[in-house]
Amino acid sequence: MSKIHHYISMFIFTAALMLGVQLPNFVDQYVKRIEAHLKEAQIQYDEYLKIAQHSPAGTIEALIDKHERSQDPTFRAEAEPLKKTVQRKNFYSSEINALQGSFWSQAWHILSAPDKNIIKDTYHSYTANLPLNADAAICGLTFGLIASVALEFLWSLFMGLFRRPQKRSKAKPTTIEVKRAEPYIKN
Repeated sequence: MSKIHHYISMFIFTAALMLGVQLPNFVDQYVKRIEAHLKEAQIQYDEYLKIAQHSPAGTIEALIDKHERSQDPTFRAEAEPLKKTVQRKNFYSSEINALQGSFWSQAWHILSAPDKNIIKDTYHSYTANLPLNADAAICGLTFGLIASVALEFLWSLFMGLFRRPQKRSKAKPTTIEVKRAEPYIKN
C-alpha cells in the first residue's frame, strides 16, 4: 500500500506544481488583455478629446452634454457611445493601476476582483506554457507543497478511520522477587 501512496503523492505534487507554474502565465495574459483594451479605449477617447478641444468648453464632459442637449436625434444618440468610451477608458485605467505591483498583488487582484468578461476571455483563449522565472518556480513549488500536505493530511485521516484498535492484554504484570541479602557487618 505504501508504494501506491508514494506514486499518488508524486502524481499530486507534480500536477499541483504544473498548475502552480501556470498561474504567473495566466496573470500575465490577463494583464496584457487589460492593457490591449485600455489602448483601444484610449485611441477612441483621444479622437473624441480632439473634437472636444475644438469646442468652446474644450472638455469631454462638455461634448457629452452638448450631444445630449442637441435637437438632432443623431447627435443625441451619439452621446451614449461617447459616455461608454469614457467609462471604458476610466475602468481600464483603474484596472491597470490595480495591477501595478508584484506578481502576488496582481494574482490577488485577479482572484478577488477581476473583470468577469476579461477573466472569461483570458480563460477561453489561454495558452499554456512553462515560464522559467522565479515567480513561476515559487508559485509551482507552493502549489505542490500545499497539495502534498493536504494529501498527507487526508491520507492520515482516511487510514485512521480504518485502522483497527489494538487489543490491550489484561495479563498481570510479573513481579520478580528479590531476596535481600543481610548486610555484611564485620566486627
